[in-house]
Amino acid sequence: MASQSRAVVRSSKVGIIGAGVSGVAALKQLAHYDPVVFEAGDCIGGVWKSCSYHSTKLQSPRKDYEFGDFPWPNRDDPTFPSHLDILDYLTSYAHRFDLFKYVKFNTKVVEIRFIGGDGGGRHDLHQTGGGGEYGALLPGRPVWEVAVRSNGPESTIQWYEFEMLVVCTGKYGDVPKIPEFPQKRGPEIFKGKVMHSMDYCKLDKEEATELMRGKKVAIIGFKKSAIDLAVECAQANQGPEGKACTMVIRTLHWTVPHYWVWGLPFFLFFSTRSSQFIHQRPNQNLLRAFLCLLLSPLRHAVSKFIESYLLHKLPLQKYGLNPDHPFVEDYASCQMAITPNDFFPEADKGNILFKRASKWCFTTTGLQFLDDNTRLEADLVLLATGYDGKKKLTDIIPEPFRSFLEYPSGVMPLYRGTINPLIPNMAFVGYIESVANLHTAELRSIWLARLADKKFKLPKVKKMCEHISQEIEIMKKTTRFYQRHCISTYSINHSDEICEEMGLSSWRKNSFLAEALSPYGSQDYKHME
Repeated sequence: MASQSRAVVRSSKVGIIGAGVSGVAALKQLAHYDPVVFEAGDCIGGVWKSCSYHSTKLQSPRKDYEFGDFPWPNRDDPTFPSHLDILDYLTSYAHRFDLFKYVKFNTKVVEIRFIGGDGGGRHDLHQTGGGGEYGALLPGRPVWEVAVRSNGPESTIQWYEFEMLVVCTGKYGDVPKIPEFPQKRGPEIFKGKVMHSMDYCKLDKEEATELMRGKKVAIIGFKKSAIDLAVECAQANQGPEGKACTMVIRTLHWTVPHYWVWGLPFFLFFSTRSSQFIHQRPNQNLLRAFLCLLLSPLRHAVSKFIESYLLHKLPLQKYGLNPDHPFVEDYASCQMAITPNDFFPEADKGNILFKRASKWCFTTTGLQFLDDNTRLEADLVLLATGYDGKKKLTDIIPEPFRSFLEYPSGVMPLYRGTINPLIPNMAFVGYIESVANLHTAELRSIWLARLADKKFKLPKVKKMCEHISQEIEIMKKTTRFYQRHCISTYSINHSDEICEEMGLSSWRKNSFLAEALSPYGSQDYKHME
């Protein structure tokens, strides 16, 4: 039984929850406040440690996934680094800037309490709701109490106090998203084994191979984790005793073999200032809105141009895998995946099969597809159905603040992807996506640190809420998958606004030509003073 003592172990200015990529980025920028970082695991790295298969690789080259002040030693290597390479890189970064001393490993946050406001535990909600000032991030007194439990044998609970809390638990890992089924049609009636990809990640290579060898495997999903799982399953089932694995697909998404399209580098289409000019963005004026409307045929043409290459290069039509929606919608929702080299060759050998199904349930011997009432026999069902990042937050954020993270659109409402205007002295890093999440987290951590340092002021709460609403509306117009809160089609504009709010130049290149045609990355923001 854990101790329930309320004695405060330590009072500090800044507390950070999570030491994944976003947590490390926030820690580096806020280190001058001597923060306390709570990490439930035994090392930094987050999902790169806990949610990676042995074959997991980064989805982009090294130079697109690095801190501005710590480039990869071999950044021009064209191969994509493995999850172990990334863990080594993050560890080297933490050693380089002496960050480990701030982190409490094997320490899980179990409760958060608000103690700000008038000192009686109440927050002046009518002021922020009415559009007043947000206030200082570091008010000079504790605002949040955090209860943590160690993973040790005694399992004691300790309390900490902070002026500001930075939540970096992320959208992935920890809480698996499990499909719901009618009574007696779920996994409880299945005589085989059901496993979520999160649990599969805990297996070493030999255990994973043994789990799948000689078995009829069904993989639920068609995003990156499901595709990697299918390749590992096919490789485990080579030889005369091998069985094909079947991917059960509800929604198809575009995959790409590499970052070249008809001989042109992929960044020319989405990652330069000129290419992003044709896409809508929040806070655009009437002229800009008119130009976007005028250039909408060009957006459509770019998407069709890329689709034509993918249909030529990959056997999508052969296997019925060409999506019903335009490529740009997957890119705008950060759902474009790199196809492993062995994926389609294994499908050509009959080791990977595909089944489209919008609804399905379990039988005693496998799966039943309700669309056409067909069945699939299976010994093992692997659920690559993602994670419930929202539940991770709602489990620890107290009311009424928990309700402020809900929105009719389903998108987590954050100004600059970091601050909820109705939640005082709390920030969130790692909850918006782009094609380079590390850079996205780093730049917003720089912004957050300068805000804490009082180097600039936020707009009034009403203005921030209006900006959030505008951003959500733009995402809804761009892609049907807008709930992922991805800024990939206007990431440069997002960074421009952050720089301008900090009083820094938004144009980071050395020439007009480079500004127009060169991709933006973390190295463009390494000198932020």
